[in-house]
Amino acid sequence: MTHPPLAMPRLLAARNAVYVVFTASGISFASWASRIPDAKARLDLSAGQLGVVLLFASAGSILGLPVAGRIVHRLGAARTCSIALSFVAVGLAITGLGTDLIGKSWLVSAGLFVLGLGMGVCDVAMNLEGAEVERLLGHSIMPRFHAAFSGGTVVAALVGAGMAALAVPVWLHLWLAAAGMLACALIAPRPFLPRSLEDEATAREEAAHGIPAQVPRSAWTEPRTLLMGLVILVAAFTEGTANDWVSVAFVEGYGLPTWAGVLAFATFLGFMTIGRVLGTGLLDRYGRVPVLRIMLAVALVGSVLVVFGTPILAYAGAALWGLGVSLGFPVGMSAAADDPERAHARVSVVATIGYVAFIAGPPLIGFLGDHYGVLRALLAVGTLILVAYVALPAVREPQAQSDRRVERTPRG
Repeated sequence: MTHPPLAMPRLLAARNAVYVVFTASGISFASWASRIPDAKARLDLSAGQLGVVLLFASAGSILGLPVAGRIVHRLGAARTCSIALSFVAVGLAITGLGTDLIGKSWLVSAGLFVLGLGMGVCDVAMNLEGAEVERLLGHSIMPRFHAAFSGGTVVAALVGAGMAALAVPVWLHLWLAAAGMLACALIAPRPFLPRSLEDEATAREEAAHGIPAQVPRSAWTEPRTLLMGLVILVAAFTEGTANDWVSVAFVEGYGLPTWAGVLAFATFLGFMTIGRVLGTGLLDRYGRVPVLRIMLAVALVGSVLVVFGTPILAYAGAALWGLGVSLGFPVGMSAAADDPERAHARVSVVATIGYVAFIAGPPLIGFLGDHYGVLRALLAVGTLILVAYVALPAVREPQAQSDRRVERTPRG
């Protein structure tokens, strides 16, 4: 991705638009996630059956991710986000219809598939746009974009807790969220960075001749890219497990009411947002790898407290868990986009690898939940966090990598 020189007001407008799209994406996800306990009860699903239903959202995302880079290359990030958010709106509407008005899990699964498809494509497009804005601004900002996502989820989770406490039907809640997503799809991405004349000419020529968009696939053969994908996979599993199961775990594991379980989910999201807002300064000062080592250790401690603590300690654990996992995904995305010329390919690859966690996570936790309880099933999080430590050097900043190579070069 190359862009002509931009005036700062134009660049800041693009930055703000990226904030809005990330926020909208977070709201759409948490609007559904905050009502998962109600949907589970409404559809009379076991933990394992719920895991299978949740799997469809991940499956939709996985199908969209590998082609998302090509779509962005052909249409640009703005149009791609508009189309993807429209799919998100349709998915939310179908999910609400299936949960309450018809009461069929297969229809909920179909809605979640469409929702996941839209979110997967939007995820790659908004991260590519955010990485390019970060590059042009010249300082770390990607975690703050993801903080906007988390902030959106916090607001939506709190709204969801209120909706659950007031017994507002799931369909009405999700249809209102769908209307908001549709409005956002039409307006929010418009100030994104302009495509370069070269990019537009290439895309027009490819479209005119029926030539497939050329996004390099060799990123799948790059060891560093695969290791970055592993970091994102662990971050996605750690984050996604909390998104899907924390509220259920608090309700079933500690015998709390539904609204209290959703409040635990909101606590997790709130501290994740704090970590992403404050993390940019830490990353610029200390570097990606040292900061992630400490943050993942905090996430490990938090997940253990959630499983083995009292209800009060479990809430503290949810806070530490959210804080500790906050930077893994955005740092991995920034690392994948370090080279602008390879950003489309690498971001698509690492995002696809990361979303494998969203496919494997729900049924895995559901299976373990059926046998050991959902609360104890969350111990799987700590195991994977330890795996991430092996791959962390892959996300080191390019300059840091260059310095290390110079230090290892024989002198004289």
